[in-house]
Amino acid sequence: MHQLGSRSSDSTPRVEIGYVGGGSQGWAHTLINDLAQCGDVAGTVALYDVDYEAAVRNAELGNRVVDREDADGDWTFEAYRELGDTLADADFVVCSIQDPPAETFVHDIDVPKQYGIHQPVADTVGPGGILRSMRAIPQYRTIAATIRERCPDAWVINYTNPMTVCTRTLYEEFPDINAIGLCHEVFKFQEQFADIAERYVDGADDVDPDEIHVNVKGINHFTWIDEARWRGRDLYRFLDDELAARKPLADFDPGEMADASYWVNNYRVAFDLYERFGLLAAAGDRHLVEFVPWYLDLEDPEELHRWGIRFTPSSARLPDGDGPTRTERHLAGDEEFELHESGEEAVDIVRALLGIEPVETHLNYPNEGQVADLPEGAVVETNALLTGDDVSPITAGSLPREVRSLVLTHVNNQETLVEAGFDGDLDRAFRVFLSDPLVTFERDAAEALFVELVDREREYLTDWDLEDADVLAT
Repeated sequence: MHQLGSRSSDSTPRVEIGYVGGGSQGWAHTLINDLAQCGDVAGTVALYDVDYEAAVRNAELGNRVVDREDADGDWTFEAYRELGDTLADADFVVCSIQDPPAETFVHDIDVPKQYGIHQPVADTVGPGGILRSMRAIPQYRTIAATIRERCPDAWVINYTNPMTVCTRTLYEEFPDINAIGLCHEVFKFQEQFADIAERYVDGADDVDPDEIHVNVKGINHFTWIDEARWRGRDLYRFLDDELAARKPLADFDPGEMADASYWVNNYRVAFDLYERFGLLAAAGDRHLVEFVPWYLDLEDPEELHRWGIRFTPSSARLPDGDGPTRTERHLAGDEEFELHESGEEAVDIVRALLGIEPVETHLNYPNEGQVADLPEGAVVETNALLTGDDVSPITAGSLPREVRSLVLTHVNNQETLVEAGFDGDLDRAFRVFLSDPLVTFERDAAEALFVELVDREREYLTDWDLEDADVLAT
């Protein structure tokens, strides 16, 4: 049997990492950056992408970066044409994939908008999240099946959204898989609590967010915090004071955010949900508003600006024109690749699972009871301890009934969508679509929207039974 992290003669662990989506202009660069600064693990990174040439360019970039004098890592990057060859005997598999945005993501955002459904992100729930899930389920079945065949003992780190559906699909296809999903949203709330500590706790100066412990529970992008501590001190008790200081919450004017960053976040929705339910929602406001209907019930899209956020237009999802990619700019010397502290934890998790240094962090993992009163097996987001080839979810407790009701709606939809994907049952996927909280209009309009989205993205839905679907026949 293939052994995880076989050690070389100098006792430095040497591992093989298979990267699915290795032509990425985002996460792949982050992995290159972090591995270049990792001196106590070495090995190879196999890059696979449907755009093989993009993977080739990233391999060249990775090899250049680790050869620099300011890099500590001993890594070799190589591109592969076939997924199976990429994952052969891998110790770790990293997934970060996305279909071409012009053919998919743009439709996910723009078509629902024509029906009055406005989505700031459109990658987790709502019409956009559902269609993205429908595209992702067959892809992740293929990834899981290849892992089962080529590297069944590997640890899989998934970054792709919709996080919950993708990670859940891996386990449904290959129940013995070792997979976790990583998301950086909660880190921002550790930063918020670090600021709160500095404002309310005597002697708290320059608080490191890494020293903030938060109890995390829920599902990805609809996660909740009910405890926050710094060096044993309770920070959660200051939230009422913080809420009072931030009021009024919806005090921006419509149109005021027109020139703000598409990704701006003032945490007004998170604190509004805290005031409503007594529990702090722990994801970016742009994500949170897609899980509950009332924030997006708008006469004018600019009304959303009142909460200090704005919609991300589909144009922001497209590549920057026809010019060179970020990788090509680095390779040509037109843009320097600067090593930096990324804040991501994939390499720390590799080190932890090799037994070098344990890590406690939040991650997405099947529910073994860590979130009471959510279905067993559903992928939930909580803290976990990673050490020595093991992941141990930390019990987070239950959610208040009224919050659990909101979360359960999406858990049930996501579970049903995965089941429908394995059966190729488009009609069942449509029933999920109808039950999404953002789909609030009458059935005929919902059907017309769903059919239009399916028609526009048909080439990515070939694993679904389109011929016999009643929803398409009408």
